[in-house]
Amino acid sequence: MPVKVNSQLPAVKLLEADNIFVMDEARAAQQDIRTLNILVVNLMPRKMVTETQILALLSNTPLQINVDFLHMMTHKSKNITQNHLDTFYKSFDDIKADYYDGMIVTGAPVENLAFEAVDYWDELHQILDWSRSHVYSTLHICWGAQAGLYARYGVQKHNMNRKLSGIYRQDVVKNTNPLMRGFDDDFKSPHSRYTEVKAADISHLNDLEILSCGEEVGPSILASKNLREVYSFGHLEYDRDTLAKEYQRDCLAGKNPHIPENYFKNDDPSTRPALSWNLPAAQFFTNWINYAVYQETPYDWKLFEDSALSASL
Repeated sequence: MPVKVNSQLPAVKLLEADNIFVMDEARAAQQDIRTLNILVVNLMPRKMVTETQILALLSNTPLQINVDFLHMMTHKSKNITQNHLDTFYKSFDDIKADYYDGMIVTGAPVENLAFEAVDYWDELHQILDWSRSHVYSTLHICWGAQAGLYARYGVQKHNMNRKLSGIYRQDVVKNTNPLMRGFDDDFKSPHSRYTEVKAADISHLNDLEILSCGEEVGPSILASKNLREVYSFGHLEYDRDTLAKEYQRDCLAGKNPHIPENYFKNDDPSTRPALSWNLPAAQFFTNWINYAVYQETPYDWKLFEDSALSASL
């Protein structure tokens, strides 16, 4: 997929070094096609890392995508310069009159806080409400998935006995769903969180389907039947060494973390982690772009606006 972003974004050089095609504005203007517009609500502290991870996974089809990044104005980011945010990010006020074919809401390291205690909760809630009429399909990741379920349905998260950290097996339980096309019967995915959503708490939500689950992780991917809401509690976007860096960070912070499970060879943190989720990650993001966004999103957003307004009356 030719991902269209600001050519000065630092992630571009990293992607090009990994042989991932990124299109600049000049070349994109020469293609007479309708560009898909994707909004990434980046809540992760290491924003530049997440930018590269997400863009890499939006690069596997011939579609042209314009990607905008959004940050929370009600939160002060500590791990990124204000200049980077001013140059490459937008605020909700900048985009609230716009329409997007898809939106990605990333995770955030705030699981141990009540949703309302997160300093940008009201702003995020406003964005999720806005997305009902301005975004066709939203993909929520990890805490972003928990936040989406709570904001939309009041589903609570539950504390786990210890942090879930490692690479875990999940079974595909709804292989007829378009998001699961191309998947084997099971797949592996990184998880990194302190809280969980339980299947019993969503079983009454008839519009939502559990697409995959695992013994350790519980429900791992959910989706509404019309694919306008997708919830993934894992981190398929993670790089090979992301969990290793999180483990090292927690060690330095004196949190005495357990070694990520099924990750280092012989549980030895000095070894290079094996990459075992690359294919399902690529398949899942490609399926979301193709089946939930490209195949369904309206060509003329005015028509969608009229139908969405009618449906809300």
